[in-house]
Amino acid sequence: MGQGERLLHSSSFGAAAAAYAEHRPDYEQAAVRWALGLAPGPRVLDLGAGTGKLTATLVAPGAEVIAVEPDRAMLGELRRSLPAVRALAGGAEAIPLPDASVDAVLAGNAMHWFDMAVAGPEIARVLAPGGVLAGLWNVMDEGIEWVAGLAQVSGSAAVGPRDTSANGRVETADMHLPKTGVAARFGSPEQAEFPHGQRRTADSLVATIATRAGVLVMPEQEREAVLGRIRAFLAGRPETARGEFTLPMLTGVLRVRRL
Repeated sequence: MGQGERLLHSSSFGAAAAAYAEHRPDYEQAAVRWALGLAPGPRVLDLGAGTGKLTATLVAPGAEVIAVEPDRAMLGELRRSLPAVRALAGGAEAIPLPDASVDAVLAGNAMHWFDMAVAGPEIARVLAPGGVLAGLWNVMDEGIEWVAGLAQVSGSAAVGPRDTSANGRVETADMHLPKTGVAARFGSPEQAEFPHGQRRTADSLVATIATRAGVLVMPEQEREAVLGRIRAFLAGRPETARGEFTLPMLTGVLRVRRL
């Protein structure tokens, strides 16, 4: 994805902020604990926090959380749902915090939108020595037959490589790390995946997929055609055709430590 396309996709969420807050899943607590396992203290920055899905998971175990989000509509939803959390306007490339002010920087389904050549040094700047940078991704578990079928029917724009368990984070970990030609700021990446799930109906799963960037930027006619195919698939599967079901997911984590 080129720079212009990345910016188009990353800026698409504000128009669907309320739907994003309603339909996107939370994060598996065990994944969050693992992400923070090496952090030297309790101060955590949720970077690219969106509507606060990861923020809420971080608050639950008692971390000292600051949220930073560039989109005004998404930030408004976060502040509405989590009024006690310090939530600031800003982005990964210009973080509105002092040097060495946090012990961990986490990004939930957001790190792939960062310009890491710029964001990497910024993240290193705000991290205390030995601090942790971790990206978390909620992905569909395509090891389940009907989920793999859903991904195929949806197409890569709706359910792309980052939305399934076969997204190759191990092979592509380096793309999430700074490439500035200067001395390394982070150690080698570690990877882990944790079983997760989200209670959905066919209608609410369609609504969830409709908040994906690839769907949000589609022309209306194409978007309705894609969502229509997904509705028809879910209506024809015994796992999803009647009432509530659990969407099988994994929360994948990529973790590095500040040198």
